[in-house]
Amino acid sequence: MGCIFSWFRSRSNPQHFEQVQDEAPKVYSWDKKDRSKAQDFIIENHKGEILGRMPGTVDGQQLVIQNCQECNIYVFDYSATVSIDDCTNCNIILGPVKQSVFVRDSHECRLVVACQQFRARDCRHIDSFLLCETQPVIESSSKMRFASFKFNYPELESHLKASELSIFNNNWSNIHDFTPVPEEGLNYTYLPEDAKVEDFIPLPTAEPFSTILVSTDANHCIIPQTLGLRRKPSDEGCLIVFFNDGGSHDRAVNLIHLMKRQHPDCPLVQTKEIIMHPEDAFRIFSTQSYASAVKQGAVIGLEFCGPQVMRKCQACVVAIMTGTTGLVFVSQQASSARSQINSFFHFANMQMGL
Repeated sequence: MGCIFSWFRSRSNPQHFEQVQDEAPKVYSWDKKDRSKAQDFIIENHKGEILGRMPGTVDGQQLVIQNCQECNIYVFDYSATVSIDDCTNCNIILGPVKQSVFVRDSHECRLVVACQQFRARDCRHIDSFLLCETQPVIESSSKMRFASFKFNYPELESHLKASELSIFNNNWSNIHDFTPVPEEGLNYTYLPEDAKVEDFIPLPTAEPFSTILVSTDANHCIIPQTLGLRRKPSDEGCLIVFFNDGGSHDRAVNLIHLMKRQHPDCPLVQTKEIIMHPEDAFRIFSTQSYASAVKQGAVIGLEFCGPQVMRKCQACVVAIMTGTTGLVFVSQQASSARSQINSFFHFANMQMGL
């Protein structure tokens, strides 16, 4: 009734009608988006090409990759989300993704991905070198293979920070399969520990991507290489926890590198960076000694395993802590080490919703 009344009023009053006609249309906030650059964030309908995005060209926007065949795609920038749909026999390297990477209806592809969430649906024969803060999920997919992220380029560290991803929170091996087929075996497996990205994905040789100084050497990757849920070489384990004092991040990285150089028989199993409260610290460490330390910020936990691993870890921790005032926890007895490891990482997984 209101609309009809207004229409008759306009017809009976020409002056009012003209006034309505002259009014400028309303502009809403969602209309202000520059749609002229939408294609900058879409890679689609390519075959046999080398393409991608250079640093600063995506800048945290959503990226779409779809309907590509036999392409090498290099994205040296960070994104909000990335969707990969209907791609066949493609090699795709993605810079850090703040939220989710969706891979759908794709097969025979190789990926390098760092993200908060990884979801694959209706895929087959996908190999992924992965950093994922949450539990990777596959659905209606088969012959999926995973390994820890092994790739580096100059802007990677700043892109990880922009995406709010921690190098210590990588659940690459903790796969959840929504559609398992028990009689046919697992729909996913792990790539060999010594798998190299360049054996799966060609490094960029065409301009402008060839100007990016990339490295696939695991020793140069800023993301720690972890054993994950692969079979451990030993039942002996050691928990190390660095408490935040502004230098704990660097000391944790230095310890990982030192252990790898001096004790390659004691691999890094898993890592976590989490917030703890004094009551949490007491439950895990059975002492009030760390109540104040956990209030300073996120703590970094590392698990190593191997023969005489506690003795080796303790010696390496002493080496990197000499001359510092930082606080660190190291397992001291085999009888309590396993319980400490289980308690810390169980708590961390609960905190992260795993």
